[in-house]
Amino acid sequence: MELAHSLLLNEEALAQITEAKRPVFIFEWLRFLDKVLVAANKTDVKEKQKKLVEQLTGLINSSPGPPTRKLLAKNLAALYSIGDTFTVFQTLDKCNDIIKSKDDTAAYLPTKLAAVACVGAFYEKMGRMLGSSFPETVNNLLKSLKSAESQGRSEILMSLRKVLNGLGGAAASCHRDIYKNARSLLTDRSMAVRCAVAKCLLELQNEAVFMWTAELENVATLCFKALENSNYGVRVAVSKLLGTVMATALIPKQATVMRQNVKRATLEEVLELMATGFLRGGSGFLKSGGEMLKVGGSVNREVRVGVTQAYVVFVTTLGGQWLERNFATFLSHVLDLVSHPRATQTHVEAVYSRRCVSFILRATVGSLLGEKAQIAAAKDICQAIGKQMKAVEAVVNDANSENKSGAADVAASQHVMVCALQELGSLVQSLNATASPLIQEPSIGLLETVTSVLLHPSMAARLAAAWCLRCVAVALPFQLTPFLDRCAERLNNLKTSPEAVSGYSFAMAALLGGVHQCPLGIPHAKGKMVVSIAEDLLRTAAQNSRLSLQRTQAGWLLLGALMTLGPSVVRYHLPKMLLLWRNVFPRSLKELEAEKARGDSFTWQVTLEGRAGALCAMRSFVAHCPELLTEDVIRKLMTPIECAMTMMSHIPSVIKAHGAHLKASAAMVRLRLYDILALLPPKTYEGSFNALLRELVAEFTLTDNSANTTTSLLRSLCHYDDSVLLGSWLQETDHKSIEDQLQPNSASGSGALEHDPSSIYLRIPAGEAVPGPLPLGVSVIDASVALFGVVFPHVSYKHRLQMLDHFAECVKQAKGVRQQAVQLNIFTAVLSALKGLAENKSTLGPEEVRKSALTLVMGALDNPNPILRCAAGEALGRMAQVVGEASFIARMAQYSFDKLKSARDVVSRTGHSLALGCLHRYVGGIGSGQHLKTSVSILLALAQDGTSPEVQTWSLHSLALIVDSSGPMYRGYVEPTLSLVLTLLLTVPPSHTEVHQCLGRCLGAIITTVGPELQGNGATISTIRSSCLVGCAITQDHSDSLVQAAAISCLQQLHMFAPRHVNLSSLVPSLCVHLCSSHLLLRRAAVACLRQLAQREAAEVCEYAMSLAKNAGDKESSGININPFTPGAGSRRDAHSRHQGVNITETGLEGVLFGMLDRETDRKLCSDIHDTLGHMLSSLAVENLSHWLMLCKDVLAASSDMSTAAPLGGGKDEESEKKDEMDDDTMFTTLGEEDKSKPSVAPRWATRVFAADCLCRVIMLCENANKAHFDLALARSARLKNPKNDFLVLHLSDLIRMAFMAATDHSNQLRMAGLQALEDIIKKFALVPEPEFPGHVILEQYQANVGAALRPAFSQDTPSDITAKACQVCSAWIGSGVVSDLNDLRRVHNLLVSSLDKVQAGKGSSSQLYRESATTMEKLAVLKAWAEVYVVAMKIKKEAETKPKRVSKSTEEDEDDFGTVDELPPDSLITLVQPELPALSRLWLAALKDYALLTLPAEFATQLPPDGGAFYTPETIDTARLHYRNSWAPILHAVALWLNSTGFNASESTEETAAAMPNSQKRATAIMLNQTPGTPPAAKSLPEINKDRMHLILGVSIQFLCSPRPEEPVEHVTSCLQALHTLLDSPCARIHIAEDQLLGVELLSVLHRLLLTWDPPSVQLLVTGVVQQIMKMILRKKKIILL
Repeated sequence: MELAHSLLLNEEALAQITEAKRPVFIFEWLRFLDKVLVAANKTDVKEKQKKLVEQLTGLINSSPGPPTRKLLAKNLAALYSIGDTFTVFQTLDKCNDIIKSKDDTAAYLPTKLAAVACVGAFYEKMGRMLGSSFPETVNNLLKSLKSAESQGRSEILMSLRKVLNGLGGAAASCHRDIYKNARSLLTDRSMAVRCAVAKCLLELQNEAVFMWTAELENVATLCFKALENSNYGVRVAVSKLLGTVMATALIPKQATVMRQNVKRATLEEVLELMATGFLRGGSGFLKSGGEMLKVGGSVNREVRVGVTQAYVVFVTTLGGQWLERNFATFLSHVLDLVSHPRATQTHVEAVYSRRCVSFILRATVGSLLGEKAQIAAAKDICQAIGKQMKAVEAVVNDANSENKSGAADVAASQHVMVCALQELGSLVQSLNATASPLIQEPSIGLLETVTSVLLHPSMAARLAAAWCLRCVAVALPFQLTPFLDRCAERLNNLKTSPEAVSGYSFAMAALLGGVHQCPLGIPHAKGKMVVSIAEDLLRTAAQNSRLSLQRTQAGWLLLGALMTLGPSVVRYHLPKMLLLWRNVFPRSLKELEAEKARGDSFTWQVTLEGRAGALCAMRSFVAHCPELLTEDVIRKLMTPIECAMTMMSHIPSVIKAHGAHLKASAAMVRLRLYDILALLPPKTYEGSFNALLRELVAEFTLTDNSANTTTSLLRSLCHYDDSVLLGSWLQETDHKSIEDQLQPNSASGSGALEHDPSSIYLRIPAGEAVPGPLPLGVSVIDASVALFGVVFPHVSYKHRLQMLDHFAECVKQAKGVRQQAVQLNIFTAVLSALKGLAENKSTLGPEEVRKSALTLVMGALDNPNPILRCAAGEALGRMAQVVGEASFIARMAQYSFDKLKSARDVVSRTGHSLALGCLHRYVGGIGSGQHLKTSVSILLALAQDGTSPEVQTWSLHSLALIVDSSGPMYRGYVEPTLSLVLTLLLTVPPSHTEVHQCLGRCLGAIITTVGPELQGNGATISTIRSSCLVGCAITQDHSDSLVQAAAISCLQQLHMFAPRHVNLSSLVPSLCVHLCSSHLLLRRAAVACLRQLAQREAAEVCEYAMSLAKNAGDKESSGININPFTPGAGSRRDAHSRHQGVNITETGLEGVLFGMLDRETDRKLCSDIHDTLGHMLSSLAVENLSHWLMLCKDVLAASSDMSTAAPLGGGKDEESEKKDEMDDDTMFTTLGEEDKSKPSVAPRWATRVFAADCLCRVIMLCENANKAHFDLALARSARLKNPKNDFLVLHLSDLIRMAFMAATDHSNQLRMAGLQALEDIIKKFALVPEPEFPGHVILEQYQANVGAALRPAFSQDTPSDITAKACQVCSAWIGSGVVSDLNDLRRVHNLLVSSLDKVQAGKGSSSQLYRESATTMEKLAVLKAWAEVYVVAMKIKKEAETKPKRVSKSTEEDEDDFGTVDELPPDSLITLVQPELPALSRLWLAALKDYALLTLPAEFATQLPPDGGAFYTPETIDTARLHYRNSWAPILHAVALWLNSTGFNASESTEETAAAMPNSQKRATAIMLNQTPGTPPAAKSLPEINKDRMHLILGVSIQFLCSPRPEEPVEHVTSCLQALHTLLDSPCARIHIAEDQLLGVELLSVLHRLLLTWDPPSVQLLVTGVVQQIMKMILRKKKIILL
């Protein structure tokens, strides 16, 4: 390969190598040339140009493959643009002659295609220089387009696109010809051709005005037709064309408008055109209303999904500002789509249409608008909902219900409601706390509007409203409790309305389900309230038949939701629940029989719904409260469950007697039963296996089901890596939520809340925005399949055999479509069972069971349905894994070998090749070693079958599996496999993307197999390595994003094993370009790779990324947008720009990544971005401080007041000049290039929180770096020596400002992060002196800022966790000794005083919004803060007492000095604390007493006070423990100091305490200290009281010091030791310990252990100090005795 690296092709070397290696050699030379031409000296190039042109044009005739012709064309064009252009026309003529050639043989095709590629490249690079020759070239291309086959058609269209691109407006004369010839190919049967046409027309519409004026309707119709039977790639390309043409028609580009007088389309016309496609598909235009409805036929789903994407392209192209201005119009249009009868012909179609509309709204409103604009959008949505609801109420209240159209309107309105409410919920949830203005402004009336929908006649709308309320409550947790109360109150008041019972119970269930997302929870009493409401509903259900059904459902729904609150709440209600469950089901068979005899169909419906509800609540209990599942509870649960199982067999006769409408309720009971059984241990229901299995098998083999329903679980049970065969990679695209509807054999995409109301309180599956349970028919089959997998491993072999034989019989009996459905379900169940066996480590069974299973599976390996073949291969692998016998595996492998040698049909070749891959995958390298050679040779042969891309795909996929699983054993086959992979990469047409994806997978697997060896320098290793690099280069340059993603992961592997050989200077810029790709998988791959690179080489990565920004002036490089926060939306919004944009500016790659955080919603991607930024920060922040601080500051400074589109920084003046030049009409049409200068969106709150966290990390990193970061004098002197030096202390004002901005934001998470940053700053900079004013510290000038940042956190409506954090900052600030002004000190001190009043108010006085433990947290934080302040105050006082002696000796000058320093008098702090001490000491002792009780081991639980302690309630004991654990140590130290300072003379009821507390609180405090209010407080004498206090302090200390947990902060240990030291200072304590020898001994042994186990010197010094105290004490006692 090294020989290929020369400017001219080394023909001698080429002649010496074998025929097979020549294409690789040539490609490698072209790659080298591509890099070298740009960098080479122009004169060198010109000297050799003639020879080079000869060599390159010679290659055109050598039948080059697709990647080679692409590079060849690129090099030729580059050569002419760098060197002389004399011979360019000759070369062009040569190419034209080749294209005209009549030779149509397959052998000549590559030469023709190479010529076509060269023509395209010439025009793209040199454009108007070739102007005169273009009409002939275009005609030539168009002529050959007519007779070309599909590969030729796509290549010609791509060349035409390049010609148009290069010539711009100059090619106007050919525009119509190209349009006429291209448009008919938009419906070509080859998908690659459709994509190429769409891209060509997209280029054409930049200049061809007629496309978006006269031809607009035709273009739209064409696009709709092109979308019929399209694949994902075509949908993306065509929707981009359609959306862009529509946007241009509405707002034309400036340049073209100037040239011609253009009639612009109106917004109504454009939207009407788009709606045609959404509602009618490709079948032409909407006739007048009535006529249209007569025409039947449903809309083609592919067209609807494509048009949905086009809507998003349309809005994105017009940009965020346009959307903001026209949102109301756009919203009403989009919501009209979903109320149109054509969009909702069946329930499933309606769900699909709703999904599409929700997608349009989410993709536009969610990503294009900033926070302020989103709030405005939410208002508009509210108004739309209100308007709809008024119309519905009018129809419902209209007594004359005869009017049919009214009923139809109500039915249609439910879909509008669902879309609007879901978007409103998503908006509020993404805005989080910044959405508070929406709730607080009465004019918007968001809550009234949403709650009014809870009374909508349709269940779907009621559920959507409930969901929306849940979103609001999760975003604004202070609303959760008031919402619950309001719903409970309305539910009680409107008990007689069925809609109200249903709607308000949905809302309450949804709110309860959201509690787990609110860390502060809800008050414990709300659980009781919910139980009493639910009981009441269930009790009164039978009283009124009009309400029975709703009340029953509502009661059980609420109980199910209650279970999500977890064991701490449910524990109290469990006995009642068990009783309710037992009473729902008949007690005995006799009762069951009696039941069947009576009752009508309505009673049965209510009964079945009730039982389904009870089972659902049970399931919720088992899922959410596993801690409460004792054997006894399980036994009690089994009684009703067994009844339910017995009842199952009786239900068919009931349905027969009372009508088929009971089928749905019966199915719901089965669903709930299967769900709960799957969660319980199978041993508990062993006795019922037979009956249960009969039900399960009947369920999924569709025995009693005439519909051909299939399960949705098959894809998830197949292996994730098989996505290339199943097409399930569509689940990983940005369009997942709408592409789901087009997946075959699965109900995915048809999920909706109304299918299963209980999902409103369950946790949402990861990655979903709204829960979407599948239709009941599918859910039941899914549940039966899942349960079958759980039960199968516990069934006897005899029954396994019977079932497997029965499955084979079922498949045989069914015919046609039904057979496919039955087979799919059976295979899913078998896979589920095999997976269960593998997890349980059990075997399949004896020979006959295996045989039966094998027959079943082998039969499906040649099924025409690819999904079934895939499942069969997977099952075969799983079976080999479970059986685990070599002979069995050999038999299976041999069968596939024989089949593959003889079979000629695609189906069996694909099925059996996958079978080989799966066998290796599950048995691993060793188990299948002996078959490795045969497997590889067969698969390598199949992979060369150029006639069938499908066979190539499946065989290469299996080969990748084998390489993966064989590991080092594959080493011997690496060379032949690699050479095949390269050959295929160079020859397979790029339109066979699946083949290329599998080649990428193979390449990655080979790199992993060779592994660290790749670093070696041996000849073979070098060859392997360079082959891998060539392979990566080819796949990197492929047009398909999945192939590019595979290339990136290959390079990532290579970088891991052989970092020196991966060229970062070319890799990093290409990754940066991919960051703005419209494909999620490619963005994910790029970020994952950057994350790995940044771990090792952050500096290089940032440098190479910046080089991309420097090259921005070059037209060839990506269209680069120049401003800090224009995340890649720029590239999508500005569809007219020539190249995909990536915004790298002075903020570098870091700025782009911060920008991505605002746009991306994919969890994996965001976490990788966080990690990448984290790695960069760790490596670069200290060296590059101002840059990183600037980044964080820019992000944080974007306060939520920023409107969407205000430009950051300058640029306003040019704006105003532009305005003067143009009239209003064209003012906002400056779409093209100008739009790039506007940031798309101000950073959102989550990004700002991340920036605040980064700030804390920067401070931490500097702490470990250089002392000068925290020393102003040092920093300044270092700066003088070298101006480039940068230190944190020089940026202190910025740090404070950032912390202040964050701490005073709307968003609670950001406030927390800001307070944390403030605390860090105070702790790190408190002692840094101000060099210019000796005796002062630098933080003094920021006293006002700190006070202002803390004040909002103490307001009445601040959540407890923020107040608690703020208390911590307060104590750090007061204790830091920075505050020199008494007034400033008072301000902060007053904040603490105000919160102390809150603490003294006792339990239950304030209206509670959160769980009781939140109050505990806040009160303890206040007490801890006071304790820390008191400790510091005493320390200052003590130091001051020892100081004056020295001062009095000093000279007078010194005294003058001392006087000039305006510092606080040393006792000022203690004088501030003094007035509060009586109350504080009492509260501190109460808190310590609580802590002592809570640290008791579990067996003493019964001894705890029944009504809780001073600051905790018994219900929230578990969470309270954590808060006590965080705050006891400073309190202990403070108590010891206080006792020492008062000399143990303060009794429990001293006068000053009485004076300090108002009467109402005395009783509260008495209760807090567990005294009965009646008894006189001074029952104990002072010595007894002191003895108790002493025991308390010593007990707590010894208990802690016995075994401090390793994660315990060292401050706790030091506080505890200091407390002991202080305590032993007082004579009273000494006497006490001296009397009780045991205490002293115990204390010494504990201290000894501590000395041995804790290293820090500070701890060891303190220990020795305490020991000295004890020794002194003992010596004194000895003296006394001796005297």
